Amino acid sequence: MYYDFFGFREPPFSIAPDPRYLYLSDRHKEALAHLMYGVQGQGGFIVITGEVGTGKTTVSRCFIENVPDNVDIALILNPRLSARELLSSICDELEIPHEISATIKELVDLINQDLLKAHAAGRHKVLMIDEAQNLSAEVLEQLRLLTNLETAEKKLLQIVLLGQPELQEMLALPELRQLNQRVTARYHLDAIGREELPAYLRYRLNVAGMRGDIFSQRAVNRLYRESQGIPRLINLISDRALLGAYAEGEHEITADHIRHAAKEVRGHSMGPAPSRSGRSPDRSQYLIVAASILVAIIGTAWLLERWPPDSSASANRSSAEPLKGEVERVEEQEQEREQVAEAPEIVPEEPSGPDELAVPDQLLDSVSAFQVLFGIWGRNYQPTEAPVACDWARENGLGCLNRQGSRRSLEFLDRPAMLQLQDESGNTGFVVLRHLNGNKAEVAMPSGIQTVSFASIERYWFGEYRVFWRLPEYLTGDGFYSNGGGEQLWIGARMMDLADRHSKSRAESDRVKRMNAEEQVRWYQALRGLTVDGIAGAMTIIQINNDLEASIPRLKHLKPEGRE
Repeated sequence: MYYDFFGFREPPFSIAPDPRYLYLSDRHKEALAHLMYGVQGQGGFIVITGEVGTGKTTVSRCFIENVPDNVDIALILNPRLSARELLSSICDELEIPHEISATIKELVDLINQDLLKAHAAGRHKVLMIDEAQNLSAEVLEQLRLLTNLETAEKKLLQIVLLGQPELQEMLALPELRQLNQRVTARYHLDAIGREELPAYLRYRLNVAGMRGDIFSQRAVNRLYRESQGIPRLINLISDRALLGAYAEGEHEITADHIRHAAKEVRGHSMGPAPSRSGRSPDRSQYLIVAASILVAIIGTAWLLERWPPDSSASANRSSAEPLKGEVERVEEQEQEREQVAEAPEIVPEEPSGPDELAVPDQLLDSVSAFQVLFGIWGRNYQPTEAPVACDWARENGLGCLNRQGSRRSLEFLDRPAMLQLQDESGNTGFVVLRHLNGNKAEVAMPSGIQTVSFASIERYWFGEYRVFWRLPEYLTGDGFYSNGGGEQLWIGARMMDLADRHSKSRAESDRVKRMNAEEQVRWYQALRGLTVDGIAGAMTIIQINNDLEASIPRLKHLKPEGRE
């Protein structure tokens, strides 16, 4: 065909759900982030919806290829099944032996036993159902019952439903309200935006082996108009346009190529729905306006009946009462001042405070201080094997932050810290500040753990300190986030939670979730008083983990220590 003519290794616009060709638009990144965020939760349902051809199946394939190592996926592609047939298919996918004639109860028991074994082995089972809009209400209810399988800590099965927008309408039905309440993450996958289309085309051409652009600007504009940004239509029209250009011996795709290709594609009933702008308002809109006016009239009448206007007498009385109250308040304040002046002075006894730190007798050397700090994070540091402590920290999932600051900056970071102290003679050493509460500081010293006054530390501390912080997975090379686009997916997954926690309204939360990764970081940095640069650096990630209450060692809050 045209592959050799254009220099492709393979067709760039195949509609097969090949994860290599998944262009991570902002919308696809959000959908993947919802899947990754949901699968790390405690079970329940994740719902991803989108119009035909928007990339739901491709996103799911990308997710399947990159799930964490402890996750097992059962994929159902044909959901037009009865409840018993679906349970049997789930057993097949999970490789659970069962009789062909097994009843629903027997199948559920077998699935339950398998889930318990998986949980004991540290595995997490995920059931994914594509084209889920084809499920009947009866089958959806059976799926809900499957999520009742749980231990004391978590549900044993995570279910991901992928479907067209009708799926959301089904879940809104009264008989499925219990299932709808168990949806822990949901996302609607929109079409690609006009501004993203050139990058989408360029990405797929590059994967197929071509560098450079072969679509003219007019062709790109026409392609968006014909496809409305739906990836499947983009691929079908582009493939036909390449074939047309090849037939004419042209190496550039023009608007005419796109126009003819779109006409052929629409001949197969694949065109986008025509615009209906300018239509006259339907009858329901007039009914809504009329109902609103009627409610306003009834509400006004009720208010007037319940709270009638004040008479002139009551108005005069209300205007005089504040003046009388003000006079009484001034007299009471004068009496209180006289009583305080006559009362004898009582000097409270000073409670015995924490011990004083002896410098330099109780200080650690730098190697010992690093060993103590690593120990708080559950790492066994051997300096003979790794002389540079901060390099070893990075190899073991920790960032090493060296800063100059004050007590306030220590509390802001909220991490155990290694402080460098110096006495009047210039002798230096270190203490590891494990916890801080008021003037009481729990520190590690050569003699062990001791509580001393922070004032006695501050006397010899000139602001230099080191803290460790947990590196995100996209920097450690572990798991799903180590792949392409990992940073944006990691940020997107956490920003969804932060948007829900810190937004003042649902509308604001939705607005933040629609932002790209850099905009989300800027929003969060402004919220937390950090330098607003859109870069997820150490300070930003530390605060994200603080806000999301990550299980990590804290300076101000006593939490279990050890590996995260």
